[in-house]
Amino acid sequence: MTSPVQTPASPESVPPEGIQVTAGPWTALFHDGDLRYVRLGGREVLRRVYGAVRDRHWNTLPGTTTGLRVETSPNSFHIRYTRLHQVQEAQVVWRANITGDADGVVRFELDGEVLNPFLSNRIGLCVLHPLLECAGARCRTLHADGTSEERRFPEQLAPSQPVDGFTDLAGLSHEIEPGLWAELEFEGDRFETEDQRHWIDASLKTYSTPLRLPKPVAVPAGMRIRQRVTLRLRAEPGRKVGPTIRPPTEDPIHIHLAGAHTWRVPEMGLGMASHGQPLSPSEVQRLSRLGVSHLGVDLKLSDPRWPEHLRTAARDALELGAALELGIHLPVGNGGNLGDVALLLGRMKVDLVRALILRDGERSTPPADLEQARDALKHCGMALGVGTRGDLYDLVLQPPPGTGDFLGWSMNPQVHATDDLSLAETPEGAAHQAAALRRANPERALVVSPVTLKPRSSAVDPRQRLPLAAAWTLALFKALAEGGVDSVTFFETTGWQGVIETERGSPAPDLFPSQPGEVFPVYHVLADLGEFARGEVIPTRVDTPLSVVPLLIRLGNRHRLWIANPSATPRRISLSGSGHPKVLQWRCLDAQTLAEAGHSPDRFRSRWNHLSADTLTIPPHAVATFDAPAP
Repeated sequence: MTSPVQTPASPESVPPEGIQVTAGPWTALFHDGDLRYVRLGGREVLRRVYGAVRDRHWNTLPGTTTGLRVETSPNSFHIRYTRLHQVQEAQVVWRANITGDADGVVRFELDGEVLNPFLSNRIGLCVLHPLLECAGARCRTLHADGTSEERRFPEQLAPSQPVDGFTDLAGLSHEIEPGLWAELEFEGDRFETEDQRHWIDASLKTYSTPLRLPKPVAVPAGMRIRQRVTLRLRAEPGRKVGPTIRPPTEDPIHIHLAGAHTWRVPEMGLGMASHGQPLSPSEVQRLSRLGVSHLGVDLKLSDPRWPEHLRTAARDALELGAALELGIHLPVGNGGNLGDVALLLGRMKVDLVRALILRDGERSTPPADLEQARDALKHCGMALGVGTRGDLYDLVLQPPPGTGDFLGWSMNPQVHATDDLSLAETPEGAAHQAAALRRANPERALVVSPVTLKPRSSAVDPRQRLPLAAAWTLALFKALAEGGVDSVTFFETTGWQGVIETERGSPAPDLFPSQPGEVFPVYHVLADLGEFARGEVIPTRVDTPLSVVPLLIRLGNRHRLWIANPSATPRRISLSGSGHPKVLQWRCLDAQTLAEAGHSPDRFRSRWNHLSADTLTIPPHAVATFDAPAP
């Protein structure tokens, strides 16, 4: 028997990419206290198992890990640590005991205590189920009353939360392949399952503390929380336990065409900077090279300064050669004079592309407000739409009228999790959203506005200026384009939610250490896409999920292929058989080229390399652009 190996007792001793562990037939990644990517052979079975503490506003409280011990052997593992969550009045500590046995039993145990009382919506374990393998898969629900039901995970977005039939769970199993099942057992609370695709998470989530119970709950000091999730592999009679699924290989990742149908490249725009300052001449010069179709601006008619905001937006749009996309927020009640908006718009020379009609205090557009806007704005010559500035689930809770010229909603990847791995997974959830709304709205335009890296009410994210944001943006654009979205508004023009830094620089360098005038990596992705704005997207795929994301666009007799690597692992890829013509040149946006791309963007964009082989390595968090210029 092989002796276990124990790591040093420090979280810093664990590599940033985590530790691979094995339990009998299972493999998994231990990363930042969580079990992720539990696989049987090459097939993902569970996306993530983790403990979460949520406050009264559903914020996930960050934790500090101490006392980490990791013991591994070729067939088993044992992990222990302590995690403290302390934010303002909230204080919770819990101990994790995670084991994986050679017989294939994996347990995640949480033993916690509230040290300081506070108001909480949830404390406990969560399990994420991957979409590709689980959406529509056969499953069995075991309920707390002892009953069991044969079901299927929802294939399309489930309208109800939690998912109908997936409540009061004591166990949940799903079929991995015919006759072979992954079986979960839950202890310590009643669990239920929700469809996280409504927030672009690429998973279904089974969690503790049912939503139907009153919230928030005052959790007293000394309260104990003990929960356990157990995973087993079960085979039906006559079925061998050993999987037939091929294990993953080290072969290069191949890019394949995914069908003959093509999609028009969506219109692309930028949001007006939330700092409210007009663009400088140098900023206009830089941003004009993106060729954006529109500039998005929110007009809150409850704010007496809305005419000033509109004038600033119109000036910026004119200088960028872009049209205006409006979000018109009517005040609570019957206030808000749309006639004044129409009068001011009529005096402006800027082009108007569309306006999303919203009402403060409402999740989506009330029918009466759409009719009011049609009457007041009928001479403005722009499309009038319905929807939300929130997540797709807001449209489920309050369906908008079906008569708007377009349907609009927003996206950000950090509603439930903020780590790099979770962020990189979300474009798959966005693809499900786009496809679902396209099926439900075959004739109506779909508009995603805005796309932001964090919820707009949250603090700044320093990754806005890093290659990971560029890789995520490219992957999200592919998801929306191949899902049939007509228009998307990304980020803002300038500042820490923008694509370039302002001439003044960061107002808080300790939070966002950018340089004045710095060009962020997302700028280069949008600039590359803008050069193919009138092209058509040719669907592509890879055989290895959670690896790289390809995007192929054709414009006349030119082709451009992008490959984004949102992961922290270098990826070997092969271009042979991709349907892409022989590539003549390429460039890579990554950590090595970040400085040049940020401070000498024109030189970076003109620096193309000759591609001498069909197989190459894409660095972590990189975007590689491959070009076949017209002959």
